[in-house]
Formats: sequence, structure tokens, C-alpha cells
Amino acid sequence: MTRLYKAGQVYTNGQFVKEQGIVVENGQIKEVGPTKALQEKYSGVEEIDWQNKAIVPGTINAHNHSFQSLLRGIAVDRPFLEWRDKALYKYTPLLDEEAIYTGALFAFGEMLKYGATTVSDFFYVHNNGTKTDEAVIQAANDLGIRLVMARTMYDWDGAPNSYRESVEEATKRTRDLAIKYQGNKMVDIHPAPHSPHAASPEMIQAGHRLAKELGTPFHIHVSEEMFEVDEILAKYGKRPVHYLDSLGVVDESMIAIHLVWLDQSEIKLLGEKRAALAYCPSSNMFLSDGISNIPDLVNAGVRVTLGSDGACSNNRISVFEEMRMCSLLQKVSKLDGTCITANQVFDMGTKVGAELLQLNTGDLSAGKEADFVSLDLDDLSLSPKQELFANVVYSMQPNAIKDVVVNGKMAVASGSLKTVSEKSIVSKVDALIEKWHATKV
Repeated sequence: MTRLYKAGQVYTNGQFVKEQGIVVENGQIKEVGPTKALQEKYSGVEEIDWQNKAIVPGTINAHNHSFQSLLRGIAVDRPFLEWRDKALYKYTPLLDEEAIYTGALFAFGEMLKYGATTVSDFFYVHNNGTKTDEAVIQAANDLGIRLVMARTMYDWDGAPNSYRESVEEATKRTRDLAIKYQGNKMVDIHPAPHSPHAASPEMIQAGHRLAKELGTPFHIHVSEEMFEVDEILAKYGKRPVHYLDSLGVVDESMIAIHLVWLDQSEIKLLGEKRAALAYCPSSNMFLSDGISNIPDLVNAGVRVTLGSDGACSNNRISVFEEMRMCSLLQKVSKLDGTCITANQVFDMGTKVGAELLQLNTGDLSAGKEADFVSLDLDDLSLSPKQELFANVVYSMQPNAIKDVVVNGKMAVASGSLKTVSEKSIVSKVDALIEKWHATKV
């Protein structure tokens, strides 16, 4: 089916252009151009009238833990390790397939409403198999969001049993899932050795090898907290990035998460090796982790995209929010209002994320997947319209997001989910939490 979306403005080629349209066919963008010309060229196709709306690319949430949405509000205002133990570890035994599916529906549904069309879910509650992994994939499929499952490979014996696998088990299960979903353009599987402190050297190297075998990136938490740096220094005599480099895994396939506590030698090495960062500014602030040095990382050549992290360490899951937080946090930490721009952070949350995750999306041009968002041009947070791009990054509120299209299909219409009712998601979450309370965890 071919559709013509007629918009008041379309963000394409780095700018908003008025009276533009987007032609979508078989889930892809066929053409972007002046509305009148497209109407003449594609006469007779279905037309969607968004004349009072602007269309922007859907955002890419490059790092999330979907199940953590169920734990939002638990153990707030606590130090990192106390938050981890009282929220994540305490409730992990209750995370069966039903809970994982419900948490993913909850997280992905909220993200869609906030304009995310793709999410990379760093998922590690495997329960000694892949059924919970499949529950996350099913939730994404039911809602219609594009999913990268960063399947975590985790063997630290201090973690809950449901996270842990042997190197052989983690490699086989991750490979099997990747093979199963090969060719499915809505689901990709990437290896994700958890971190230098929660994955053994053998597990990290296995994840890197598997990524090379599959032709994908691999994901890994690095230097989020100072205690991690101290631990790796004490154990291996090297800072985390240099330790990872000694394992042979720091290269263009690495998407590191956080990178808060780095010295200049690590920043230089990451740039030289063309590694990437999924930056989660709100989570870093919420957990008092510290501030990643984004200008220096970018200047060194590190490619940077944005993630929300889990909703119990943020607690919002909007990439538009992370664009704003990234820019403001860097400006104030550097005492330099020019150190990062609206254009940079917008690209981080859209096309850079797509490029790093190896997805054919992230901008509005012919041949890309039809993943885009409509914004209400009459929303107060987007006025005055003369400064529309700056307002999208710095002032837009979620209520301005009206429609979300993923793979050419409407996932959100007029601010409401189309695929799964919000009421049913909230009911599932409420019932699950009541069940948990009855167990007196």
C-alpha cells in the first residue's frame, strides 16, 4: 500500500521545510518533496492530512532495560549500590515470563508515545534460557516498535542466578536467537557482555567474537561508577578501557554504555579505535554517577548516541528528553554554552543511533524505513514556530507528540497507542504489582 503524508513541515536534510509530503510504500520512504508535486505524481493514493503538524524522524533509544519500568519509584534517592540491591536484586526473583512481557509492554508503550521508534533493550534476566528474551521480543512485536535486543552475557557470581550463564551457554543462546531472527527487519540480536566487573575476560571476548561472527556491534557497560574503575585497577592493574583493549575488544564494533569515569588516555584510545558511546545523561544524574565528557569524546572521534537507561534509574524514558539533558548538562559542566549544539544532540538521538545499531532508519529520505513522528505545530511548547528546531530540542513537551509511524504502520495516533490499549497495559502492571505485594518481598 502507498500513502502520502501531507505535513505543514518536514525535517529533512538537516532543516525544516514547509508544505512537504512523505510517500510511504511497503514500510519504506519512497519520496520526500513538495506536497503539490507529490499529489500530482501519486494521484489516487491514500492521503493522510497532517497540515497542522511537523514530521521528524523517530528517535532511537540506544540503551534501555525494559523490565526496570516495573521498578520505577523503588529505592529512589539512594546510593548506586543500595539502589541496585533494593530495586533490581530484590525484585529479580519475581521476574518470570509474564512479568518480563508486562514490563516490556509498559516500557515500549511509553517510549512509543514519547516518539521512540527503535529501542535497544539491554536484557539480562534470562532465567536459564531464552523464553524471557522471547517475551521481550513478543511485546515489541505486539506494540510495533523496532527492537534491537542487546542480549546480555553475564557470569559474575555476585549477581542473581537468573542473570548468570556460562560462556558456552551465553554464546549459544545469543547465537541461536540471532540466527532465528535473521532477515526480520523489526528485530535484531546483538551480543552484550555486561561490563568489565560483571563479565569475565572470557565472556567479554566471547561476546566480541560473536559480534564479529554475526556482523553486529556488541554492547557493554563501561566506567559508570568510580567503584568499577577502582575494582578493575585493583584486579588487573589497568583502567577499564585499557583493560578492555588488552583483551582485544576495543574497536569499531564496541558500543560502550556510560563512559563516565575516563582519563584522557582512555578518551584518546576510544577515538583512535572508532568505538561508540550510548550516553544516558538522565540516568547518570539520577544515580549520581558523574558526567561523561561528551565534547572531548566527540573531538577524539568517538561516535555518540543517546539512551534512556532503565526507568527505575531515570525515571523518564524519552529520547527527546535525553537530547535536552545531554546538551544542558555538558554546557553547565564545561561552563561553555557552545560546547555542544542542538543539531548534535538531535542527530545523536536519531541518525547516529541508527547508524551505530546498523539500521536503515534515523532520517527522512528515500529508501529509509518509514519511522517518523508528527508534532502538533499549535502546541505551546513549539512556539514561536520561527525557532521550531531549537524548540523541538529544548522546550518541547510530550503532549506535542501526536502520531508515531514505525515500518510504515501507525503505532500511535492522536497521542494514543493504536496496537495495544494503554488501559490494558496499566491493568496488567497494576495486577502484577498487587501480586508482588502479596508475596511480601
